[in-house]
Parts: sequence; C-alpha cells; structure tokens
Amino acid sequence: MTEPLLAVRGLRTVFHAADGAWAAVDGVDFTIALGEVLGLVGESGSGKSVTGFSLVQLVDPPGEIVAGEVLFRGRDLCRATPETLRGLRGDRIAMIFQDPLMTLNPVLTIGEQMAEAILEHRPGDRPGAMRRAADALARVGISSPQTRLKQYPHEFSGGMRQRVAIATALLNEPDLIIADEPTTALDVTIQSQILFEVQKLSRETGTAVLWITHDLAVVAELADRVAVMYAGRIVEVGPVDDILDLPRHPYTLGLLNSSASMVEPGQKLHQIDGVAPRIDSRPSGCPFRPRCERALAVCAEVDPPPTGDAQRNFRCHNPVPMAEDRR
Repeated sequence: MTEPLLAVRGLRTVFHAADGAWAAVDGVDFTIALGEVLGLVGESGSGKSVTGFSLVQLVDPPGEIVAGEVLFRGRDLCRATPETLRGLRGDRIAMIFQDPLMTLNPVLTIGEQMAEAILEHRPGDRPGAMRRAADALARVGISSPQTRLKQYPHEFSGGMRQRVAIATALLNEPDLIIADEPTTALDVTIQSQILFEVQKLSRETGTAVLWITHDLAVVAELADRVAVMYAGRIVEVGPVDDILDLPRHPYTLGLLNSSASMVEPGQKLHQIDGVAPRIDSRPSGCPFRPRCERALAVCAEVDPPPTGDAQRNFRCHNPVPMAEDRR
C-alpha cells in the first residue's frame, strides 16, 4: 500500500467565545489517494466547510486548529511555515470557494489575476500565461475567452464568476483540489460540464479532489468514496456505491431518503425530524440521538466509536441492517 496523498488524523477546530471554545470540527479522520475523488456530505452546519478551510490553514480567529495532523505528501500542514503554505496554495493545493468573491480581486482584470496565479508558481512569460488562462476559461464553458480576460469581476454574473474561480483552480493542475460547494450557483448544464472537467483532470493527471457538498446527486456522479459528516464528526465513510446502496448509519439513510434526486419517481420523501445541533449545545453520547429513530439507551451515554476498517466504517450503536431496504 502506498501512502495517501492526504491523511487527516484527529483534526479538531474550535471557535472561541466568551463562554468557552466550541468544536466545529471534532476529531475528523480521513484519507485521499492520488486520483481519488472524496465527497464530503452533510447538512449545513455539519462542519464541512470548516474542515476544508482547516486543511489549508485558512481558519481565522476566533477559530483555531487545536489538535490533529493534516499530512500532505507526508508533511504536516498544521505545523508548516507561512512561506511553505503560500508555496503550496494555488499550486499543489487549489481551493474553490463557495463564494467566488472570496477569490477574485475587484480591481484587477480576470486575465491579470489568472496570469498571476500561473506566474507565481511557474516560469514563463505573460503572453503564454494569458493563453493558458484563455484555454482554462473555455474549458469551463465561458465563450469569447480572449475578450473575457480583459474584463473585471463585476462584469460577470455570479455563475460566471464561479466558473472563473474553478478555471483558476485548474490552471496549475494541482495535486489536490478542495472544492467547497463550487457548483451550487450554476445551472445543471454548466454543472455537468464542470464535473466532467474535474473527472478528466483527475483521470489524466492524478489530481485528488475533496468535493464538499450537500447534493447527493453530484456525489453519485463524481465521487469514488463518500464521507458523511454530522455535528463536526464523520459518521460514515466508504465507496460511493456502498454508501448509496447500503447505508449503515441512520443519518446517511435519512439524507438519502430526504433527497429528491436519490428517490425513485413517485416515492414519498422522508425528511429527518428536527435540526442539527448548534456547536455549543450538542447532546451527550451520540450527537444524532435526538433525531434518530433507532436510538437506544446507550446512545445517550456513549459516543459510538468507528466500526469497520479504513475503507468502510461508521459510528453507530444500532446501525441500519445490511438487508434493510431504504424507505
């Protein structure tokens, strides 16, 4: 077995407040191999985006990474110098934010920003960088790319700005892309084109992808493995077909049964009762217990440890039986 490209072990990120420090990411473990796409799914507030920010050390105060390791090619990014991190970000590790305005500078043209992203990490000249930038825009469905390079972010729609951000992330063919719900603002046709380009990049160059989303249909189309997150913890992880066809954690089953894209036409949706707990008021034991139809007495006492192996595991005292149909 070769070492994974990315290995996250015991990652814990807290947010400090007047009444204490509350964990948004609470002991997260997962790995991503070269060329693998891992889908990280869960409801809003589950800790998905904070996990992505933590991997590249972009958590600002009052947030703080207080424990764990983020090993990228064996190097712990939690202990890397700012200079090392600047050299990796945008080159070997690219991040696509949910809000493209976090990426784009309003006073620079699109071409200037994309060329800078290339020349900061690669030798070459500006005309060559601009040609690469134009090619990248065309790949994500932006017409007249040479004209678009001369324009400013405010001249683009929100969806087009997001496509520019995605194109910028693909420029240097990074080893790892961390994508935080990057296709939420795009129509389904452009979304399919983006997913195709990401899959193509992964196959041809070995780029690994962490795709953070709440959309299980995207995960089904794109991912090799799925990690399901709830209340700051990964509660189930495994190959995409296993997770979608035979979920073991009740929360995973609830997500599938409440998603219109994952239910057969004519079938009734079964939403999960209640809401996810706030980070400052999580229940004792299993955090999903108050919403779980399969909860036992032990669930209020003991947080279940992972059951299974590194490839397929879940955290539940009373898992969904393997033979039980989704309903």
